[in-house]
Amino acid sequence: MKFTVSFRKATHDDIDFLLSLRKRSMTKHLLVAGIKMTNDQHMERIKEFYAQSHIILVDRKPVGLLKLGVVALNDMEKSLHIRQLQIMPAFQGKGIGSAALDVVKKRALQLCLPITLNVLLKNPARALYLRHGFQVVSQNKLEYQLRCSLEVIAA
Repeated sequence: MKFTVSFRKATHDDIDFLLSLRKRSMTKHLLVAGIKMTNDQHMERIKEFYAQSHIILVDRKPVGLLKLGVVALNDMEKSLHIRQLQIMPAFQGKGIGSAALDVVKKRALQLCLPITLNVLLKNPARALYLRHGFQVVSQNKLEYQLRCSLEVIAA
């Protein structure tokens, strides 16, 4: 199945879509992690860093979210951090997440920054990230912290 993946900045009109997306794509994984969220809590997460939100489109139809920004890892090092990558369940496993990661990798090369992200321990999306060259650098009781180095991105 051939499709075109594109991106656009999120607008205020996307809030309802983003709430539906978040609940459909994340609730199951959050519950497995022991996290039950109200609609208000989901909305707080959606609105956090909203200016960095991009709607993922497949054939011009919204199917996901990519939220990323530059963060300081310490006094000397920064990374391009994927704050959220969510795809509607009906569109998962079709290469859309990989297409989004390819765009992030190109941006990371332009900025000369590694890519970082956090993923819940039981979230199967971790396999996608590992296939794309991310490595687990640490973990806590809820999530893994992953990193993809510039050397891996450039390869």
